[in-house]
This record gives sequence, C-alpha cells and structure tokens, in this order.
Amino acid sequence: MKLIFKYILNQFLGTHLSIFLVLFGIVSMVFFIQIANLTSSIEISFLDLFKLYGFMLPRILIFTLPLAFFVALTLALYRLSRENESVVFFTLGFTPLKMAQFFLKIAAFLSALMLFVSLVMIPIVYQLQKNFVDYKKTQIKFNYKTGEFGQKFLDWMIFIQDEKGGKYENIIMYHPKSTDNLKEQLIIAKEANLERSNEGFAFRLSAGKMYNFDADEALFIGEFENLIVNTKFSDNLGQTKAFYEYWDDINTNADKAREFVMYVCISLFPLASTLFALSFGIVTYRYERGFIYLGMFGVIAVYFGLLSSLYKSPLLTTFLIFSLSFMASMLCFKKMIMSRY
Repeated sequence: MKLIFKYILNQFLGTHLSIFLVLFGIVSMVFFIQIANLTSSIEISFLDLFKLYGFMLPRILIFTLPLAFFVALTLALYRLSRENESVVFFTLGFTPLKMAQFFLKIAAFLSALMLFVSLVMIPIVYQLQKNFVDYKKTQIKFNYKTGEFGQKFLDWMIFIQDEKGGKYENIIMYHPKSTDNLKEQLIIAKEANLERSNEGFAFRLSAGKMYNFDADEALFIGEFENLIVNTKFSDNLGQTKAFYEYWDDINTNADKAREFVMYVCISLFPLASTLFALSFGIVTYRYERGFIYLGMFGVIAVYFGLLSSLYKSPLLTTFLIFSLSFMASMLCFKKMIMSRY
C-alpha cells in the first residue's frame, strides 16, 4: 500500500512542478510590470530590482501554489484513470476514500502554509517594500532635461522648456487624481528653482498660474507670484507594524477587507478543492471521458468569482465561501465517486 501512495504522489508532484513553474513565470511577469511602474518615481539598481521582487514573492506564491495544486491533482488523477492505473489500485484494495484522506492531509498542510504567508508574511513584506520605496525616494538624483516629456517630480509630471544659470524657465507641472489628491492639478510658471532639505523636496515657482479640476469638472484658476510645492518624506520611514496590526481595520477599510478575503480564501483553496479534483480526475476511461476541463475551470471560476466580489463582513464571508465550497466538494465526491467505487 505504501508503494501505491508513493507512486501516486510522484505522479502528482511531477505534474504539479510543471504547472507551478508555468504559473509562477506568468504571475512573475505581472509583478515585474508593477516593479517597472515603481521605477518611474525612484531609481533602482539591478540588486534593488531583486529586492523588490523578493518583497513580492509571497504574493506570487499565494496566486500560484494553491491553483497549481488543484489543477495538477486533477490532471494527475485523470492521467492515471486514462491509463487504467486507478482501476488497478482499486482492485488491490486502495479505495478512493484512502486517496481522499491522503491528499486532504497534503492540502491541509499547504493551506496552513499559505495562511501563514498571507496573514503574516504579506503584511511584513508589504511594509518592508513601502519603507524601501520611501527610502529610495529620498535618494533621488535630479537630472531634469529641457524639452522632454515623461519626467517626474515624485507624483508630479514635469515639462521644462529651458534652463539658464541653474534656474528652470517655462515649467509645466501636472498632478493626476489619486487617493491622496482627489483633484487634477496643473501649474504653469515662468521660473522654478529646485530645493532639497532634510524633510523633503520643494519646487520654488515664480510668476505662474494654477488650475484645479474638481469632481464636477469645474475649473478654478489662481495666479501667484511665488509658490512652493513641497513633498515631505514619510514620517514612518523605517517603522513597521506587527502583522496583526495590519489587519486591524478590515471591518472599516473596504480595500483591506477585500484583500483579507482574497488572500485567505485563496490560501484555503487547496483544502476546499481537493475532493473536486478527485471527483473530476477519477473516471472509468473505458466507458466515460468525464468532464474534467469543464468541471475544473467551473470550480475555479465560481470560487474566485465569489472571493473577488464578496468582501463585506470579511471573517464571515471567508468562512461561508470556504465552508460552502468544501461541503459542495464532499457532496460531489460522494455522488460521483463513493457511490460507484
């Protein structure tokens, strides 16, 4: 019996590794695009690039390992059924129930590991990444060129027409809408000096106009003789909170609630989907072909659709999504497998 367990496990691990590497590569590319967006406001070296990638690694694992587990288990069992090896196992006394218990233990371990990553590691690396980016902002070297678009002064887009004697002339600054600033802002000035202090950066503008575009599309125009645009460094630079403090406001912060439901539900996905994998993967291939791909993608679509759309009362929502999914998998396994084998 141990040899059967070992053989099935080897088949699963081989399939899991290939699928995991593909998903890992795809998701890594998505996160590399996010890193590229960060480089528009900070300067990083090749080593810094890998540091940022390391900060994002826990989130990459969250989005790849649970999904790879379900897909690999389903495909590995289906391949064994297609080659009639599962029939031989059942003839030798290896029942589907024993197989379910075996893989449920593996799924429980993986889900526990993913819960640690999502609830403990992700808050820690998120704060480390934020502190790293804030620190890099303090190390910015100013080298603005005249007549070029796409240059930034932190959150401001800058266009400079000319430079004389260390002073910028005919400068345009644009600030898009953001979570901190609900208005679009446009500043046009004849002259500007760039200053740097221990607390932040500043543009000292002279003889210009300022345009504010509010939510009602109304336009406010103000003229000024002198204007200083300050950007203060983060007061919390280098400070980190405990991981449990990161989740303190999940009941009042919609973004944090959505993040909690998403990470926890994905972490529990291996445990919630194991019996589905057995239900779709175990077939008598001589008489049936099953609906492995329809069932597999259907489970993924429904489960991930629920966790991405429901986030109010995050603790209750997480419990309900996992509980309903696990009970549905038990009913599916009982009807499709236990009643026949």
